Amino acid sequence: MNDSPDKDPAHENSLVSKAQVHVPPAEAVLAVDSTASLERIAEAAGLTRVTIHRRFSSRQALIDALSARLNEQYLLALKQARAETAPPAVALHRLTEIIFELKISHRFTMDLNSDSLTGRPLLSRQAADGLDALFARLFTAGAITSADPAWGRQLYLTLLCEVGGLPEDAPSLNGAANDPSDKAGARTDLLVSTVIGALGGRNSRDTAQ
Repeated sequence: MNDSPDKDPAHENSLVSKAQVHVPPAEAVLAVDSTASLERIAEAAGLTRVTIHRRFSSRQALIDALSARLNEQYLLALKQARAETAPPAVALHRLTEIIFELKISHRFTMDLNSDSLTGRPLLSRQAADGLDALFARLFTAGAITSADPAWGRQLYLTLLCEVGGLPEDAPSLNGAANDPSDKAGARTDLLVSTVIGALGGRNSRDTAQ
């Protein structure tokens, strides 16, 4: 089962192209005020109202473009993590690092594109398939004993939400990383080790070596 319905690739590419220049200011404004107007976003981006209305017919059109670009970022994350070629535990760790970075830089859009009940990120079919393939590789490599990649994906995305929501002073974060001051690294270590352990594998630091 897919995390989100299929979308037209050509339409998505058009939205992504429109969103490229405006992502940082739009995300920054919307992360603070999720109801910010298109005009307010234009001001933050250093654009005139005429210019931004020429690119986006409405505020919703901009949000749709941001969502389309987030999906592209998920696909890029799989590529940057070398999910198809790197040792799978190493790839999962790197993928998790990138996604936690996205949770900072794309907080509004990630919150918007999350399941309202579970908080899990909603992925396109292509992104979900890429994550499933990584969990299948983890099973083949003997890093986990669960043979169901879809279950691995669902567990991973659920724990991603839970670990991402932990307060900075959470005891579980203090004991997760080699450097307790590296909270981003601690979240990554905690998530990966918990997921691999829950799926019947060894500690992620062992499987990554």
